[in-house]
Amino acid sequence: MIVWVNGAFGSGKSTLVDELRPRWPEALIYDPEMVGYVLREIVEVPTGDFQDLRLWRRQVADLAVGLVEEYRRPVLVPMTLVNPGYVGEIFGVLTDAGIDVHHFFLKVSREVLEQRIEGRSFTPDNPEQDEKVRDWCKDKIAPCMAAADTLPSDTVFLDGELTPQELADVVLARVGAAASR
Repeated sequence: MIVWVNGAFGSGKSTLVDELRPRWPEALIYDPEMVGYVLREIVEVPTGDFQDLRLWRRQVADLAVGLVEEYRRPVLVPMTLVNPGYVGEIFGVLTDAGIDVHHFFLKVSREVLEQRIEGRSFTPDNPEQDEKVRDWCKDKIAPCMAAADTLPSDTVFLDGELTPQELADVVLARVGAAASR
């Protein structure tokens, strides 16, 4: 089983997964951004977004399938993924492999997203780069919010302004996982 936690940057994807982890200890955490960081060290990313690399999408899907098949454990994936073609490509591979995909999307107001992004430090030792990353994240808010209407019909939309504990309760109930407190 894959539990994909989607939403705009600053919506609380990683925070929710961090809340789920101790309550669902058998689950693995897989962050596809790591695949992007590796690829950036090897090849140029002409658009600046590693999701535009076909190899990134292929590797993300293949590694997710491998984790489920090899370890037979649920996998939690905190990753913004809103391009309908990319969603279809990655989720199609997962579905074709016989993996149950539970897709959650955290809906958060633009104002809250901007506040959360402004409050984060991505590269503390490089304030100029930090500001560039924050600007990039804020530039992606509108496309992420608009993409909510294009996501698969079985996507579960959650109020990303609920507490992480409340969100984790909903996710665990939806996927049928036994929560340990």
